[in-house]
Amino acid sequence: MAARRPFTDTDTADEAVRATCDDATICKRYATSKGYWKDPYIQYFVRSVGERKAPEINRGYYARVQGVDHLLDAFIKKAECDCQVINLGAGLDTTFWRLKDKNLMPRKFFEVDFPTVVARKIHNIKTKPPLSKPLIETHSTDSLLLDAHSLDSDRYCIIGADLRDISSLDEKLKKFQLNPELPTLLLSECVLVYMTPSQSSNVVHWAAETFHTAMFINYEQVNMSDRFGQVMIENLQRRQCTLAGVEACQSLDSQKERFLKTGWQHADALDMITVYSMLPQEDMARIESLEFLDERELLQQLLQHYSICWATKDRLNLGLSQLAF
Repeated sequence: MAARRPFTDTDTADEAVRATCDDATICKRYATSKGYWKDPYIQYFVRSVGERKAPEINRGYYARVQGVDHLLDAFIKKAECDCQVINLGAGLDTTFWRLKDKNLMPRKFFEVDFPTVVARKIHNIKTKPPLSKPLIETHSTDSLLLDAHSLDSDRYCIIGADLRDISSLDEKLKKFQLNPELPTLLLSECVLVYMTPSQSSNVVHWAAETFHTAMFINYEQVNMSDRFGQVMIENLQRRQCTLAGVEACQSLDSQKERFLKTGWQHADALDMITVYSMLPQEDMARIESLEFLDERELLQQLLQHYSICWATKDRLNLGLSQLAF
């Protein structure tokens, strides 16, 4: 019998990163239960609403979801749905189902995450008809390709892979009909920050090299060198969660630089307090009436320490550099 591989510090760190997937889903489940936005599918990944979350956390997630969806939907509309989406470190995200309901389906929607996360998600999809039915409705044959760590249909594919191993990631995506000629939207939310700067640069560079017309949306921490940022880092370290890529999160400029240095033509970045101020006023009035916010200063600090950065390259001249808030 082969000896078991010893459990390493890397395993502990990876396990802590996988746990952040649950944190995000639980927070989104709570915020949707309070009416911040509608997501009829998240209940199939997290059954109970769970304990109360502070209003500033709910508003932060609202800004994150609205901000990312705004850019994602704008890209798909520019490409007139003749495109593909790759959600890197997708976790238990429900974007595929939202896009189907909005008639904004790309030609194919790919998700990538750790194999253990993917196995859980596949189990949920298989056992929950509201999740599996949209896959079957958009699939042309009787059988879906399915194993423990991947599920492939005509319009949706989920793959277990490690983003730090680019050649394996590339091979797996191409095996499931990734098309480098199609306009491609890549999305990562609090993913690159858990990789070393060289590992995340490899991902960003691979994307720029592989697709001639593409947009990369990256949501993660920013302004991390001040005291509030240091406290965030310490809190995560207490959970064995190291922000290995925090040096790219020093400023909006350092966020943009990562893309501009690796082959992307154009990059923009905004902190979330700016994004929050640019969201539709009518909806802002609605969500701000949902819960009383005692700690307005804490909300501002939180939003100042997260950002959305988006980079484009546009050989097909779709006008991607115009996409903004």
